[in-house]
Amino acid sequence: MDFAYDARTEELRAKLLAFMDEHVYPAEATAEEQRALLTSPWDTPAVVEELKAEAKRQGLWNLFLPDAEYGAGLTNLQYAPLAEITGRSPHLAPTALNCAAPDTGNMELLAQFGDEAQKKQWLEPLLTGEIRSAFAMTEPEVASSDATNIETRIRRDGDSYVVDGRKWYISGAMNPDCRIFIVMGKTDPDGADPRRQQSMILVPRDTPGVEVRRAMRVYGYEDHSHGGHAEVIFDGVRVPASHLIGEEGGGFAIAQARLGPGRIHHCMRLIGMAERAVELMCRRAVSRTAFGKTIAQQGVVQNWIADARVTIEQLRLLVLKTAWLMDTVGNRGAHTEIQAIKIATPRAVVDIIDKAVQAHGAGGVSQDFPLAELWAAARTLKLADGPDEVHQRSLARRELKKYL
Repeated sequence: MDFAYDARTEELRAKLLAFMDEHVYPAEATAEEQRALLTSPWDTPAVVEELKAEAKRQGLWNLFLPDAEYGAGLTNLQYAPLAEITGRSPHLAPTALNCAAPDTGNMELLAQFGDEAQKKQWLEPLLTGEIRSAFAMTEPEVASSDATNIETRIRRDGDSYVVDGRKWYISGAMNPDCRIFIVMGKTDPDGADPRRQQSMILVPRDTPGVEVRRAMRVYGYEDHSHGGHAEVIFDGVRVPASHLIGEEGGGFAIAQARLGPGRIHHCMRLIGMAERAVELMCRRAVSRTAFGKTIAQQGVVQNWIADARVTIEQLRLLVLKTAWLMDTVGNRGAHTEIQAIKIATPRAVVDIIDKAVQAHGAGGVSQDFPLAELWAAARTLKLADGPDEVHQRSLARRELKKYL
């Protein structure tokens, strides 16, 4: 394992770091000011479109896609330090680079499993940033951490499929530029193999019967960067049979293929979030005085900073190892490590951000610093793409299998 950055990664890192300093960080406050003046809170602030145009101009676009036909052609190991940098401004930078969830996972899914017509109609405008998308899997009535529980029905009817179901926390659905849903449901609910009951299908947002009912908040935040999280009803939604992705019964396997890269991308960005939190904590600590000396001179705060640095270095190495394995032996061969980072990274980063909040006092929970929103985002990732407990269960079984 050699984690030294190659020449291309170094070049992109330098460009991206400059882009963050010159464009992204100054735009954070501007985006909030512009959003307050918009007719709808889900409309895109003008500064975001300006950032996207500049990122395209600089060649900082679609960096996440390893397929050179569609994206930058970077390996996971090359992309990791770049995703980390975008994590320092997670509500703005990934969107600016067209590297934001859920579109990243949806583009990967379409690139890998979509047919030529589906790629032409949906993948191409996603790649150019003309439209946004949503991935409709989670449901409120069942424990969606077990995908075999999904109740949404996808029923064949002649040359069409009819979709009925209720989904929630469907990321991206509130964005007016969201044009397409990738919906997971059951085509064979009584099938003998519970992992062959599900299928995935493309449902245009403007299809009759699709109702984006309400926005779902995350710890009180509406999470505009992802285009919101919505409750969505599919009531007798009819789409052509050609909208099925892959084959009937292939939905579970497609979901697993989609979630692997998504999980490591989240962890890459989480390390950037932790670095931003440590930077803010240190700046605060050296600028505030309590009980006759700066906060930075207080032993407990020094312990927080030291522990955070050790933790970040450990997490980064584990994420880089996972990226290297995904590149060399594939996602299946890196399954243990993918689960390990998904368990360890959100848990540790939540604690680091929490200590940064504590160092800021009341300011830490205010809108004047990004820490509260960073904490909410990191805490949510203990649930997103599979809760910790599901990954722990699977990982423990794999370890125990060696001794049975």
